[in-house]
Amino acid sequence: MEFTSERPLTVDTNSEKFATNDEQVPRPLHDADSVRTVEPIDPQLEKRALRKCDLRVLPFLSILYLFAFLDRVNIGNARIQGLEKDLNMSGHDYNIALQVFFIPYLIFEIPSNIAMRKVAPSTWISGIMLGWGIITVCQGVTQSFAGLVVCRLLLGLFEAGFYPGCLYLISMYYKRHELQRRFNWFFTMGVLSGAVSGLLAYALAKMDGIGGYSGRRWIFIIEGLATIVLAIIGYFIFADWPETAKFLTPEERAMIVRRAREDIAGATMNRLDAKSRRRMFLDWKIWCGTIAYFGSAENGYSGFFFTPTILKQLGWTAVKAQLYSIPPYALSALAVVLIATASDRLRHRYTFILLGIAITTIGYSILLAQHHVAIAVRYLAIYLWTIGGFIYQPLLLVWLQNNLGGHYKRGIGAAMQIGLGNLGGILASNVYIAGQAPTFHVGFGTSVACQWLTGVASTVFFVGLVRENRTRERGGRDYRYNLPQAEQENLGDEHPSFRFVY
Repeated sequence: MEFTSERPLTVDTNSEKFATNDEQVPRPLHDADSVRTVEPIDPQLEKRALRKCDLRVLPFLSILYLFAFLDRVNIGNARIQGLEKDLNMSGHDYNIALQVFFIPYLIFEIPSNIAMRKVAPSTWISGIMLGWGIITVCQGVTQSFAGLVVCRLLLGLFEAGFYPGCLYLISMYYKRHELQRRFNWFFTMGVLSGAVSGLLAYALAKMDGIGGYSGRRWIFIIEGLATIVLAIIGYFIFADWPETAKFLTPEERAMIVRRAREDIAGATMNRLDAKSRRRMFLDWKIWCGTIAYFGSAENGYSGFFFTPTILKQLGWTAVKAQLYSIPPYALSALAVVLIATASDRLRHRYTFILLGIAITTIGYSILLAQHHVAIAVRYLAIYLWTIGGFIYQPLLLVWLQNNLGGHYKRGIGAAMQIGLGNLGGILASNVYIAGQAPTFHVGFGTSVACQWLTGVASTVFFVGLVRENRTRERGGRDYRYNLPQAEQENLGDEHPSFRFVY
C-alpha cells in the first residue's frame, strides 16, 4: 500500500532538484526554459539494466552472506561436537562467548556504513571479510576459553559492517517496491546457513582426529578458509555504488540513479552536517524500526545458537541433531521468498509481519508446553519458530529502508536498526540457561515477549506512517518548501513531496 503525490513531477535542469507543481507552494523562480517535463525512461533500457543488477549485485553478495552467517553461528554446531569439553568451559561460559560478539558488532556498525560511503564497497567489504575469515580459523586453533572470547570479540568487530553495508548497497540499486524480493533472495542465504551449517558440521565432524584436531576444530578451520578465499575473489568482482558501477554503461548508470531519485520524489541527503545528524538520530521511524528488529533478532539468534542443543535434548545423538536441524531452515528459505514476492506485488509489509509473529508465537507456545506433547509435535514447533521468524525479519529491514530518503539516511538508518537491534542477540545469549534444559521456560517465555514487542513497535510504525502521509496530503508539511534551497536538498524523507509506504 503506497500513497504518492498526484502532482506531476518536474525537474529543474539547473539544480537537478525534483519538486511538485503547485502554485500555492512557494518555489524559487527560474526562467521558463529552465524547467522541462521529465522524459519517460526507456523500458528496454530499464529492463536490461535491472537484469544486469540482478546478476551482478545480488548473487555474489548472497554467497558472502551465507558464509558470514556460517562463521557467526557455527559455534552452536561446534558446541554439541565437544567445544565446551575441549576448552574446559563450564557454567555460563558458552553464553559469555556468544554475547561478547555483539559488543563490537553494536559499536562499529554505524562508523562502518559511514566509512563505506567514502570507500568503494568492493574494497571495504572484501577487507572486513578477509579479517573475519582469519578470526574464524583462529577459533579452530585456540586452546583456551579466553582465546575463544577474544576471537568472538574480533569476529564481531569485523562482521559489524557487512550486513548493514549490504542492505545499504542493495537499496541504492532498486526502487522501493522492487527491493523486498531482491533483498529476500540475499536474506535467504542467511536462513540457509542454518541448514548448511548443520550439513557441514555433520560432514566436518567426521574429520575428527585428522592432524590431531577434533571435529569441532575443523568446523571453524574449513569454514574460515573458505571465507578468506571468497574475500580475495570478492575484491575483483564486487559491485560498487550505482554511480560508479563498471558493469553498467554510462547511460544505464544515469538511468539507475534517476529511478532511485524519482522513486523517493527527489528526497536526498548527501551531505552530513549538524542538521542532517539531528534528522537521523532523532527520527522516530528509525527508533521504532530498531525496537521492532530487536525482537526479531532475539528470535533469530535463539534459533541459530540453540536449535542444535534443543534437538539433541529431544533424545537424538549429536550427529542426528545436526541433520534434523536442516529441514526447518530449508523450508524457512522457501517461505521467505514466497512472502517477499507477495509483499512486493501487494506493496504492503505490515500484515505479513503480523502473520510471521503469529506463526512464531504458536511454535513457542508448543515448546512451553512440551511435556504435554509428543516429540514429533515438539519438532514441528521448531519449524513454526524458524519459519515465522524468518518471514518477518527481512520485511522489517526493507520496510524501514523504504521509508528513509537519501544516501546517508539510508546508510546510517540501516546501521542503527541492525546494530542496536542486535542487542536482541545478547538477550538470546543469556536467557537459554543450561540448568533449565530441556524446558528452557525463561528462554521460550522471553522469546514470546520479544515477538510481541516487535508486533507493538510495527503497529506504532504503521499508524505513524499513515498519519504522516495524511498530513502531507493536506499540505501540513509544505512550509518546508520555504527553507533555503541547500537545506531542502538535504531533507531526506522529511521533504514534503516524499510519501511513506506500508
